[in-house]
Amino acid sequence: MKETLVIIAPEYKETFAPIIFLAGPIQGAEDWQSQAIEIIHRLNPEVVIASPRRPQFSKDFHYEEQVNWESHFLNEAGENGVIIFWLAKESEPIPGRSYAQTTRAELFEWKERHIYKDAKLVIGIQDGFTGDRYIKMRLGQDCPDITIHSTLEDVCRDALSQIS
Repeated sequence: MKETLVIIAPEYKETFAPIIFLAGPIQGAEDWQSQAIEIIHRLNPEVVIASPRRPQFSKDFHYEEQVNWESHFLNEAGENGVIIFWLAKESEPIPGRSYAQTTRAELFEWKERHIYKDAKLVIGIQDGFTGDRYIKMRLGQDCPDITIHSTLEDVCRDALSQIS
């Protein structure tokens, strides 16, 4: 029986294959996750991907459910796979919300897990992402082994090379 190759929040699917988790902005960002899924499956159609971006925002959205789902699959990818952090530039400001606030917290949490628990991270920053200079400097100091990419294609290729 063939595994589900894309797991989208809030679904839970058990898999024994390595997972690529797509971490990065959702609110206020273009749908870069669909682009990443397309690139990854073009290069390797057998890879399991976990994407937190739901097909559409629902009135039934439950914050805790989303956070728990993301934590579960981040941990799965951190233990058996790789986490992609794509810091996409803001495309639509949301009043009262700092752009990519959750992504920034997750990035530095997983930076520490990379250092102390060998979690595999692949990081890319799109031109125009605010605060990129600081992020590049700190990651360069703390994780000189991680290349910071500037294209989503390069991020996806690097992630695939780390699970092959």
